[in-house]
Amino acid sequence: MSSPREFRFGVNMVVPDSRHDWVRKCRRAEELGYDVIGVADHLGMAPPFPALVLAAENTERVRLNTFVLNAPFYNPALLAREIAGTDRFVEGRLELGLGAGYVRDEFETAGIPFGTGASRVAYLEQTVRTLHDLFADPGYEPQPMRPGGPPLLIGGWGDRMLTLAARYASVVALTGAATTGAGPLRLAGPGEIDERVRFVRAALGERAAEVELNILVQSVVPAGRRAEFLDRFGSAVEPEVLAAVDELPTVLLGSPREIADRLRVNRDRFGFGYITVLEPDLETFAPVIAECR
Repeated sequence: MSSPREFRFGVNMVVPDSRHDWVRKCRRAEELGYDVIGVADHLGMAPPFPALVLAAENTERVRLNTFVLNAPFYNPALLAREIAGTDRFVEGRLELGLGAGYVRDEFETAGIPFGTGASRVAYLEQTVRTLHDLFADPGYEPQPMRPGGPPLLIGGWGDRMLTLAARYASVVALTGAATTGAGPLRLAGPGEIDERVRFVRAALGERAAEVELNILVQSVVPAGRRAEFLDRFGSAVEPEVLAAVDELPTVLLGSPREIADRLRVNRDRFGFGYITVLEPDLETFAPVIAECR
């Protein structure tokens, strides 16, 4: 039996601040032991590519990820230029995360048709294929740092997205939540996550051993705040999901050691070796990283 894949830990930055504060947070993330700094792609938040270039200028080790770009916001040919140029500026530390987008209000604000889920996934696939073709062309400029471009992460939850991710991505990022018709996410229970992981593994086939599985953690809750958390968020989560909260890979409760033990259990059960937390949990999660190393 092969040994478990080493953990990778990322933090997704979502708050647009001053240059000074952004630099401070990126340096702090590297100091705390994070492996990846990610930048979300939502209106009202930090612009992804400038933020990652600035992060690279002020860090030495961390990988830099778009987590994730809403592909329908971008013309694929112009996006290729941004990706390749950024990859050169960060000296090959870029990891490209792509998604299909799910917040209708943002599409409407930007004047971009929201369309159907199927049409957004189709646009994402067109984007992935265009990037692949351009980066495979030895005459393309600017050339990314490695042949074929940066490693690709595709995030999603539904069959179409996960099938697409299994076909093209180096990292399949499961959101751990399904979109509703209006856009908000519905937290999935452990049984549903089990089923999605089985679907991904079947779609990956022979690639399963070489592709990372990522999970986005919605909240990290210290042991002393468990009751407060359950009281505050209990009404927003389906009762059967709340009853299984200690099994959820998307909500981590307990001491750093307890959470580290839970991550190992989740890795064995679901295959999640690449863990991403949100910026508000940057400091709270850091002792867990130390427990896992």
